[in-house]
Amino acid sequence: MERYIDKFLSYLEIEKNYSPHTRLNYGLDLREFSVFAKDTPVEKVDYLVLRRYLASMREKQYKPRTLARKLSSLRSFFKFLQREGYVKNNPSSLMMTPKLDKKLPQFLTEAEVTKFLEAPLADDEAGFRDRAILETLYSTGIRVSELVGLNEDSVDFISNIVKVLGKGKKERLVPIGDRALRAIREYLDKRKKPERALFLNKNGTRLSDRSIRNITNKYIRQTALRESVSPHTLRHSFATHLLNRGADLRAVQELLGHVNLSTTQIYTHMTTEKLKSVYESAHPRA
Repeated sequence: MERYIDKFLSYLEIEKNYSPHTRLNYGLDLREFSVFAKDTPVEKVDYLVLRRYLASMREKQYKPRTLARKLSSLRSFFKFLQREGYVKNNPSSLMMTPKLDKKLPQFLTEAEVTKFLEAPLADDEAGFRDRAILETLYSTGIRVSELVGLNEDSVDFISNIVKVLGKGKKERLVPIGDRALRAIREYLDKRKKPERALFLNKNGTRLSDRSIRNITNKYIRQTALRESVSPHTLRHSFATHLLNRGADLRAVQELLGHVNLSTTQIYTHMTTEKLKSVYESAHPRA
């Protein structure tokens, strides 16, 4: 089965442009199944084998979301094998995905965002950099992986646009606000080492995803915000605040780089404060 897994992972890389992180997860899921199936040839894997595998995962007390991801990996794998003619039937087509509760994304209020963005002290290069990072994440709503991939020439200071390389290596243009641009310009003015990458670590090389998380955690502690806050929380806050102020759902979809509108629709929840203000302003007996 290993050679088929390798062929599938190559397909994800070359034809689907999936990120290394996504390919790694597919590989881990499929190799876990390969260990379970032992010496069963891939063309002999049937619905009953998959049912036994699902039962074994439930015995390990995997969460429904983890089960759903592993089943999704198997579906994609066998769909690929059937299309390429390696197997006649797709045994995963009859598998039911565990029912998942929709988790509402965590987001900050506008007041909390302001407090968070103003936490870095702009008194040295690191402080200017951190302020620029947080302002850019909230101003654009881009993913952390997209932020660390930015170069100096990705930012158009005249048109207020950032060129972003998103999932599947797809480029998109994202508007960026004046405050974020000003923070970036101030950081670049203070930066000692010229480099192609936009945001650098103390060694003068491109920041990593982990570094961004560490920077975020530092200011979470300083501002005493909820521990559940992460760099992605600023993306959630970006989308929520836009929709709460009347932005079109499809426009927000484009800004976030979502392929499917259903992914964006989770942001159509409203804060309790927003609902209260609507109620108080509209109800005659409020």
